[in-house]
Amino acid sequence: MVFCSDSRTNAGFDNISTYSKMHPFVWPGDRVLVLLSAGNLATTQSVLKRLNTDLDKAARPNLLNVANMHEAADYVASVSCEVQKQQSLRDSSGSNLEATFILGGQIAHGAPETLLIYAQGNYIHESNEHPFLQIGEIKYGKPILDRVIKRNIQLEVASRCALVSMNSTIRSNLSVGAPVDMLIYSKDSLSEGRRFSLTEDDPFYKSIAQSWSSGLVLALDNLPRFPWETDQTIK
Repeated sequence: MVFCSDSRTNAGFDNISTYSKMHPFVWPGDRVLVLLSAGNLATTQSVLKRLNTDLDKAARPNLLNVANMHEAADYVASVSCEVQKQQSLRDSSGSNLEATFILGGQIAHGAPETLLIYAQGNYIHESNEHPFLQIGEIKYGKPILDRVIKRNIQLEVASRCALVSMNSTIRSNLSVGAPVDMLIYSKDSLSEGRRFSLTEDDPFYKSIAQSWSSGLVLALDNLPRFPWETDQTIK
C-alpha cells in the first residue's frame, strides 16, 4: 500500500500554512492504520484529537480495539460526523466544516484495505478497475493514476507514480504544496514501513519532477504525425 499527501492548508491566499495530512497509528505486530485527511483544518484536527483521546482513555471503540478495517472506518466516520455537528453549532459564518478521510492499513492478519470516508459518514472501497482512492484536489493528478495503477503494479513503481501524480497537482493548483509525505507499507509486515517527507528542494523529488516533465515532452514529440505533416515542419 502507498499513501501520499501534501501539507498545504489555506483559508484564503493570505492565510496559507503547512500541516501534515498523513497520520499513522502503528502497533507493531498487531495493526497499522494510516489516516489521510482533507477539508476543514479545524475539523480534521478535532477528529485526530478525539481519536488520540479515546486511545488514551481506552474507550470503546478506539483504533486499537476495533476488530477489522470496517469497524475502524465506522468509528472514524462517527467521530467525524460528531465533530462536524459540534463545530456547526458554534459556527456563525456559514463556513464549510466538512472533512473527508482515507483510512488504510491492516489489522492482525486480515486483508489490507483502504476506504474513503465521506463527510456524511458513509464510505467506499477502491474499485478493481481503479485500485486507488483520492481526496482533496484530485483532478490534476488523477489521469496518471488512471493509466498506470493496476492491481499487479510493483510497490516502488506505484510509489513513483503517486509522487508524479502529486507533483502534477502541485504544478497546477496553488492550494496544494510540499512537503509531500509518503508511507509505503508491505502486506503482512504489520510495521510502519518506509515513511519519509520530501520538500521542493529535495534532490530525489526534484529528479522525479524533472524526469517526468522531460518524459512528457519526449512522448509528445514521438506521437504519430498528421497525414499532412512533413518531416521538417508542421503547416
